[in-house]
Amino acid sequence: MVNQIAADETRLRSPVIQREQKAYLRGLAKRVAEIAADPAQEFRRRVWYAQNSLHPIKPPVFCFPWMCWSELSATGSQLAHPLLQAWERDLLTRIYAWEHFQDDQVTDDVIYVKHVFVDTGWGLSAARTQVASEGSYIWDPPLKDPADLDKLHFPEVVVDWETTQAHLDLAKEVFGDLLRVELRTEFWWTLGIMYEWAQLRGLVQLMMDMVDRPAWMHEASQFMAAGRLHFLDNLEAQGLLSLNNGCHQLGCRSFGFTDELPSTDYTEGRTMTRDMWGFTESQETTGIGPGMLWDFVLQYEAPIHERFGLTCYGCCEPLDRKFDVVKRLPNLRRVAVSPWCDRAVAAEALTDEYCYAWRPNPAYLAGPTFDPEFIRADIRRTFELARGSHIEIELKDCQTCSGEPWRFDEWARIAQEESLRVAEQL
Repeated sequence: MVNQIAADETRLRSPVIQREQKAYLRGLAKRVAEIAADPAQEFRRRVWYAQNSLHPIKPPVFCFPWMCWSELSATGSQLAHPLLQAWERDLLTRIYAWEHFQDDQVTDDVIYVKHVFVDTGWGLSAARTQVASEGSYIWDPPLKDPADLDKLHFPEVVVDWETTQAHLDLAKEVFGDLLRVELRTEFWWTLGIMYEWAQLRGLVQLMMDMVDRPAWMHEASQFMAAGRLHFLDNLEAQGLLSLNNGCHQLGCRSFGFTDELPSTDYTEGRTMTRDMWGFTESQETTGIGPGMLWDFVLQYEAPIHERFGLTCYGCCEPLDRKFDVVKRLPNLRRVAVSPWCDRAVAAEALTDEYCYAWRPNPAYLAGPTFDPEFIRADIRRTFELARGSHIEIELKDCQTCSGEPWRFDEWARIAQEESLRVAEQL
C-alpha cells in the first residue's frame, strides 16, 4: 500500500520548528495561495469537469515529471525533518509546475496532513534487494508453496492518532491563516489485486500458476480481492476515507473534478467508497490474453469497481486486445491508453463513452536529444487517430530528462497548443 509508514517511524513526533524554518514554509505557502487565487484556475477546473462528464471543451493536458523532480530543482531541502520536507516538496512542486508548465493541472489553496499509520499487510512480505533508493529491484517471494496461502491474512490500517493530531496542529500553526489545512490520506494508489500478489508469489510463478494450477490460482485471486474489499471496509469503519472529486489526482494521474460524486445519500464527514473514484490495473499480467485477464483478474476486481461511484482502469499495460473485457467493469469512466497501446484501436473501442487517457512515451523526453517537432507530430497524430474520443494527455513515468528541465516546459507548451487547436474544432 502506498503511504505506508513503517512502525519505527510512527513514533516521530512533530518537530520543534525554528523561526526561520516557519518563515520559509510560510513564504512558500503564501506563493501557493497567490497561485490558487489566479483566475486561470477556474478555467482549468472547467476543463476537467467537462472532461469527466464526457462533454469536453478541450483535451486536458497534464505534465507530471514523476521521478525527475530532483533534476528540475537543483537545490536540496532546507529542512531536516521528514514531515517538514514533505510539506516543502509539495509546495515547491506546485509552484514550479505553475511557473513552468502551460498545462491544465489545477493548484488549490489546501495543504494536506497525512495520517500516521501502519498497514498490517498480508501476513507475509517479500525481501527486496535494491541497489538504489529508486528504480528496479529483485525480490524473494515468500509464498513458495500453495499451502502457504493459509498463512496470509487481510490487511488493515492502524492509525497513530496522537502523532497524527500533533502533525495536524503543527500544520495549522504554520499554514492556518494562509492555506486550508485538511487531514487526508490516499491509502492506496491502486486497488488492483496482481501487484501485491506478484510480490507474494513471484511474477514468473504467477504466470505459470494460471496454467499449472488454475483452480488454486482462482482461489488466490478471490482471496486477494476479498482482502481488498476488507481493507476498504476497515477504512470506512474508521472514517478514514476522503472525497476525491475535486483537485485530487487519481491513481491514473487524472484530476477527479466531477459533479457526479459524492453519492446522493452522502453524509458530510463520513465518506464511503460509493462517494469516490476507484482505480485498478493489472500491469503484471500484460502477457496474458483477454480471456485469461477476465477469468483470473477482472472478474475478481469487478466487485471492487462496484463499490465506487466512478472508476478508472489501467496504467502502463497495453489494452488494445483487451478493451472488450475491461469495459465489462462496473462504473468505468476512464481507461488508460499506454505508450504501447494501439491508439487507433483504443479510439474505436472507447468512442465517446469513456475518457481516453493517453500517456505519451516518456522516452521521448529521456533520450540524449529532444526533438520538439517530433513531439508535436506525435501529439497531432494521436489527436487524429483518437478523433471522436474524449482524449486527455498525461505525461508521466519519466525517469530522467537528461539534465535538461526545460524539456518539460517545451513539451507542455506544445501539447497545450495542439490541445487548443483541437478545441477549436469541438
